Amino acid sequence: MARFRSLQMLSLASTFLFTALTAGAQCPVPEHGAIVANANRPTVADPADITQFGVLEVEYGYEHPNVGPGGQQNNFGGLLKFAVTCNLELRWDMATLLNQRNNGISTTGTGDNWLGFQYRFHRQTRRTPVLAFGYALKFPSASEAKGLGSGRYDHQAKVLVSKDLGGVHFDFNASLFIVGRQGLSGFDHNTELNLAFSHPVYKNLLFTGEFYGDSKLNSSTPAFASALWAFTYAVTPRLIIDAGVDHALTAAAPNRQRYFTGFTYSIKNLYSKR
Repeated sequence: MARFRSLQMLSLASTFLFTALTAGAQCPVPEHGAIVANANRPTVADPADITQFGVLEVEYGYEHPNVGPGGQQNNFGGLLKFAVTCNLELRWDMATLLNQRNNGISTTGTGDNWLGFQYRFHRQTRRTPVLAFGYALKFPSASEAKGLGSGRYDHQAKVLVSKDLGGVHFDFNASLFIVGRQGLSGFDHNTELNLAFSHPVYKNLLFTGEFYGDSKLNSSTPAFASALWAFTYAVTPRLIIDAGVDHALTAAAPNRQRYFTGFTYSIKNLYSKR
C-alpha cells in the first residue's frame, strides 16, 4: 500500500511538472526572451501580474519604522517568488531580522514567515485590467516571549487588480485577514484596501504613491489609514532599486513614519534549459 501511494504521488508530481513546463508555450515573453523584473516593492499593494514563467525572483530591503514615543525598529526582510506555471506564482515572505527598541529596551530576533501563492486568472486588455487572487499563511516563527510575534497562525486572502491608464500604472488590492488572538483561542478578522500608482519621471526613474488602510481588528487595534511615497530606478531590466517613506494619516496607524530602501532582482529562469 505504501509503495502504491508513493507511485501515486510520483505520478501526480510528474503530471504537475509536465503541465507547468508545457504551459510555457502559451506564455508571452519579452522580446528576445529577456528577463524583466516584476517588482512588488516598495508598495504594500502587490501587482496583479506575476513574475515571468519559470523565473526565480527575490526582493529584499531594510526599513526603519518610528512606532510612537520611545519606539523604533530596524528590520530586514524579503520576498522570494517563483512562477511555477504561466499564471501561478509561489511566494515566501520572510522577516529575517527584527530589532525593536522601546523606552531604552532593545530586542532582536527573527520574524514570522508567510507562505502562499498568487494566481492570475485574467490578463490586461485595452478595456479590462489584470485580475488575480492570492492566499498566504503565516507561520509563527517570531518569538512571542520577546514580543516579536503573536505565536499564532494568521491567514490572508486577497483580490488584486492592475491597469495602465494614460501612462499611469494602478494596483488595487482588497484583503481579508484572519488573525489568531495572542494568548487566546479563536481569531479576529479585518480588511485592508490599497490603491497604489506609479508614473515615469525620467527614463528608468519612476515615482510611486499609495493610500491604504485597515478596518478595526479588535479593541486594541483600531482602524487606520496611511500613505506611502517612493522612487524606483531600474538599474537593468532585471534589477530595480527603491527608497521612500510611509507615514500615518490617522493617529491609530501602527507606524508614525517608516523609512525604507531595497531592491528587486530576477535571479534566473529555472526552465530555460528544460
